[in-house]
Amino acid sequence: MTMLASKSTVLAALALCVGLVCAIQVPTVDQISIASNDRQDAVASYGQSPLGYAGKSEPRVYRPDTSSLDFVYHNHEDMTRYLRATTARYPNLTALYSIGKSVQGRDLWVMVVSASPYEHMLGKPDVKYIGNIHGNEAVGRELLLHLIQYLITSYSSDPYIKWLLDNTRIHILPSLNPDGYAASKEGTCDGGQGRYNSRGFDLNRNFPDYFKQNSKRSQPETEAVKEWISKIQFILSGSLHGGALVASYPYDNTPNAKICRSSSTCAVFNSYVQQPSLTPDDDVFKHLSLTYANNHAKMSRGVACKSASPSFENGITNGAAWYPLTGGMQDFNYVWHGCMEVTLEVSCCKFPPAYELRKYWDDNQLSLIKFLAEAHRGVQGFVMDPNGSPIERAQLKVKGRDVGFVTTKYGEFWRVLMPGVYKLEIFADGFVPRDVDFMVVEQHPTLLNVTMQPSKRNDGAYYRPIQSSQSQYRPQLAIPAAQSSGSNGSPADEGILSTLSNGFNSLVNNIFG
Repeated sequence: MTMLASKSTVLAALALCVGLVCAIQVPTVDQISIASNDRQDAVASYGQSPLGYAGKSEPRVYRPDTSSLDFVYHNHEDMTRYLRATTARYPNLTALYSIGKSVQGRDLWVMVVSASPYEHMLGKPDVKYIGNIHGNEAVGRELLLHLIQYLITSYSSDPYIKWLLDNTRIHILPSLNPDGYAASKEGTCDGGQGRYNSRGFDLNRNFPDYFKQNSKRSQPETEAVKEWISKIQFILSGSLHGGALVASYPYDNTPNAKICRSSSTCAVFNSYVQQPSLTPDDDVFKHLSLTYANNHAKMSRGVACKSASPSFENGITNGAAWYPLTGGMQDFNYVWHGCMEVTLEVSCCKFPPAYELRKYWDDNQLSLIKFLAEAHRGVQGFVMDPNGSPIERAQLKVKGRDVGFVTTKYGEFWRVLMPGVYKLEIFADGFVPRDVDFMVVEQHPTLLNVTMQPSKRNDGAYYRPIQSSQSQYRPQLAIPAAQSSGSNGSPADEGILSTLSNGFNSLVNNIFG
């Protein structure tokens, strides 16, 4: 699903801004449709956002296309039929593909919703949502199906949705764990039935970890995600969960996570004080989390779901400050691929009765859309050689933010940043490294195009920069447990304590989500 862009196409796209810092203006007309009249105050504040629309005070009423999608739970067969029917009905706005299969052979469907569903749009970002990572957390699965429905039915009537789809490719994976969903039961708010995949693995503990070796055997579902995000350079991502009401941001793990500190057992008995584990982009992650929470009908109030559950100030939390975990998907997205992913806990009840789904959609609709628009914040541009040809896989890093990112095959790059002055460091094989100063403003993204100069040594060979941590951090996949020395909290070091802790982990995961 890539666009065969010629050199002339790239040059045309860059003609106005080569070597300069330019601005791309986000439209500011009309406001987004909302789901309920009692949220007019939220829409009014939405109009104040630089990335939103300031417009009419009279919101349009959301009217779902009930002939295509109702507020009920859809099993895998029903979901498949809906997705296939939708892409047949809206071929100019949607494309359906599978990134792989679950253990039991169910397709992991992804729907692209965009004005260019089959081709990458030059200079425009790809974003994603993933739902139903834990099979018994079913609300996110249905929210994403309704988001698809809303986007395609609103494209011709809502200028904001049209702008979003004209400038963004949105990939939506409603269910990463269809096997676990098939084993779950509607009306079950707590418990672990259906949480794991059919082999009993927690998919949100199954990714490579930045801080600690993850010895758990990789599963087909997580392998599919890893291959997927290695092929498409996603800029922004949301992972939908249930069991709490909070937006949780990286890191999920912590560098000093020893046996007790990394175990949910400790959280049960309050035997340690959780400490935040902050990324170099903590300001961005907090902003992204607040964007979702503040546009949600209830999340920003920070009310605890249960008396024994924690409350969250402003409806957001650092993952490790809530409870540390190893092998989380959001940390993997960020560290390995430079994708800003936030975990969105959207319901206190994991699998509520279907008659409550409309309420959850009303609560989350505005947040789901506003969050995606944040991909158009910060800096974006192209890295080229002196002839204007794109440089693929140039390594970039914003100085002071050690997690790096790379250019696409078309030389494109994006980075979500808050307003400020920054320095971009660029390294490319065969070119002289460059540092470029730039400024990010609040109203619109900054377009920064960089021309790299080739360098030859006296012997005629091209200069090849030494790749080190100074250019960007690129962790290696964890070695198998059998090769571990047993240090740094590995299974060989933890022994019986690890076994007991893992048992309590399963119990507490069922409580906290």
